[in-house]
Amino acid sequence: MNEELDDFRDLARSFCVKELAGNQERWMAQKQIDREVWTKAGEVGLLALSIPEEYGGGGGTFAHEAVLYEEQARSGDGAWGVSVHNGIVAHYLLAYASEERKREWLPKLASGEYVGAIAMTEPGTGSDLQGIKTRAVRDGDHYVINGSKTFITNGAHADIVVVAVKTDPEAGAKGVSLIAVETSTPGFRRGRVLDKVGLRGQDTAELFFDDVRVPTQNLLGEEEGRGFIQLMEQLPQERLIIAVTAVAGMEGAVDKTIEYTKERTAFGRPIFGFQNTKFKLAEAATEAAVSRAFLDQCIERHLRGELDVQGAAMAKLWTTERVNKVIDECVQLFGGYGYMTEYPIARAWADVRISRIFGGTSEIMKDIISRTL
Repeated sequence: MNEELDDFRDLARSFCVKELAGNQERWMAQKQIDREVWTKAGEVGLLALSIPEEYGGGGGTFAHEAVLYEEQARSGDGAWGVSVHNGIVAHYLLAYASEERKREWLPKLASGEYVGAIAMTEPGTGSDLQGIKTRAVRDGDHYVINGSKTFITNGAHADIVVVAVKTDPEAGAKGVSLIAVETSTPGFRRGRVLDKVGLRGQDTAELFFDDVRVPTQNLLGEEEGRGFIQLMEQLPQERLIIAVTAVAGMEGAVDKTIEYTKERTAFGRPIFGFQNTKFKLAEAATEAAVSRAFLDQCIERHLRGELDVQGAAMAKLWTTERVNKVIDECVQLFGGYGYMTEYPIARAWADVRISRIFGGTSEIMKDIISRTL
């Protein structure tokens, strides 16, 4: 952290408190945020934070991204899919799109005119990306895409989607390519916004591609079959983003629970006065502090370009397992109120459960780590 990042934190916190915190129940009911949140965020400079200014971005680093995701988590918001838009989609386009396409798409992501999504998971394929069925067949200077995707964050609002497809079904991982699809393209359809246990205000949707024709220029990278490598190159940042949110969520839950147990009384004294409460909170605070130290180390490594696949997997595994444990203990200390959805701790409990699944399950993280032992 430095003075610039401190100032940016004030901006991010103000936006999250003003635009996000008070809308959670309404967004949960409608299963998506208001579209105008994206344009408001673009106006104040919260989109494409770490994209160079020449493409309309903020010209910052991952540190700016981390600050925004921390403040979003601390505001209690689980609906705005900004981490996918900023930290994932924008960077796939920056790293692999042609210069012409970068200059066309990135400024739109920065302004909020476009919302970005990435579509990897399919109804029959989760962690095994080699097994995807969505096909892209070359037809002259176009690709024709057919298939379906599910569990797609920002699916209802997306204007551009980075789609994992098979360009060579017989080549396994080497047959996977990434193609950017603008959702205004004929043949693209959105399915339902999915009814989830947590993150209920986030527009996680099904997407369908029925003879969707896109120019070959929309292929990310200079040749087909590079998609799996590109995914492996970008996944460490995605997993680090999940770790950032997990640690901020852990810290926020501990703070809320300390406050609640000092105010709530039982048997004539504050709940905090009982030894069990103090010991549970001491454990939770320690888990959060250790996780914070490891996360900060990983962020510093990432800013130097030194965070490897193993390190990112460790960060995601450790922090997501810990946040689930810590928030579950916090819910217990809230008692019955911890199970009521109007209490932020209840929403947090439901929201964080997915963190052990998306971005690669905890089991996949262990497998990745074990390969280097």
